[in-house]
Amino acid sequence: MRNWDDPITESLKQVEVDNNVKDIVEKDTNASDKNIKENEGLTGFEDIEKGANRIQVDDKAIINCRADLNQLIPFKYDWAWQKYLDGSANHWMPEEIPMHDDIKIWNDPKALTEDERKIVEVNLGFFSTADSLVANNLVLAVYKHITNPECRQYLLRQAFEEAIHTHAYTYCVQSLGLDEGKIFNMYREIPAVATKAEWALPFTQSLGDPTFRTGTKENNQRLLRDLIAFYVVFEGIFFYVGFTQILSMGRRNLLTGVAQQFQYILRDESMHMNFGIDVINQIKAENPELWTEQFQSEMIDLIKKGVDLETKYAYDTMPKPILGMNAELFEEYLKFIANRRLLQIDLPEQYPGAKNTFEWMSEIMDLKKEKNFFETRVTEYQTGGQLKFD
Repeated sequence: MRNWDDPITESLKQVEVDNNVKDIVEKDTNASDKNIKENEGLTGFEDIEKGANRIQVDDKAIINCRADLNQLIPFKYDWAWQKYLDGSANHWMPEEIPMHDDIKIWNDPKALTEDERKIVEVNLGFFSTADSLVANNLVLAVYKHITNPECRQYLLRQAFEEAIHTHAYTYCVQSLGLDEGKIFNMYREIPAVATKAEWALPFTQSLGDPTFRTGTKENNQRLLRDLIAFYVVFEGIFFYVGFTQILSMGRRNLLTGVAQQFQYILRDESMHMNFGIDVINQIKAENPELWTEQFQSEMIDLIKKGVDLETKYAYDTMPKPILGMNAELFEEYLKFIANRRLLQIDLPEQYPGAKNTFEWMSEIMDLKKEKNFFETRVTEYQTGGQLKFD
């Protein structure tokens, strides 16, 4: 019972009790933090350790690395460095692609149907913000948890390419004279566009949590889950309906400039996805304890959810057949794509017998072949100044 005759003394006793409880909690928290600290990776901001030994290949690790992250060489993951070099060699800028024919077609009221115009606008609405979400995920979340300098080198390249993609969508919107506010705000107005962004955002928020650190099995799995969500689902499944719709227009000599922008973006995104899958598989190889049966089951469900959302996007954007395509063909195609993604991270196929209903997309994604789409032929994929069109 409180001593009302001497309330100040009574209050001081309560403060002492509260402080004792606080000390106990802080000791437990500090012990937990120390355990994580001993296992989590460096950031690259540590003080310089003067006189330290030189870095050896075996000192490096893709997550939770305790070696100096500011030393790029010696390489441990040659595949990451090669992807950086390939991305740099494939540099391009949106203004290199002519848009005058697209402007004529868009301004001709008879050149495109209302359904075709809607597909163009909705896809520009989705992608213009989707690549910003991806860039935010890389810069604000993923980069700090990948503790390998050659992988970080590619992540920087990828982030720059995401900026180029957003630039490209903006260039398309401005060239066609579209309502910029309408297009860029679609992810907050159009359910078909908003749903996928809403699904992806929590995974960025998860890794971007300032209190989140790898170093425990639970947190390492959380990082692995979020990487699968972004690289396998968001970039590996969510982009394919929109890409196929726009590129199909290009195959019919409609909006060939927009289609060529999307073809270049698809080339970049394919490399991003393959890099992410390599990172995922490397994390699994170095930390096999993360790849439990329960975790695998959860990742299968995650990917199947992505298929469901992208299938709904197909039905929402294509309620009736258009451009020789329909939503049913996309549903089958997405199952085919999902089977490939599952196998790429050592998970079993979930859609037996699914067929590639758009085989011409495989032709477009074969970067080593000369292209002969859209009445132009890209004879060399190199830096922007060396792009040649016949």
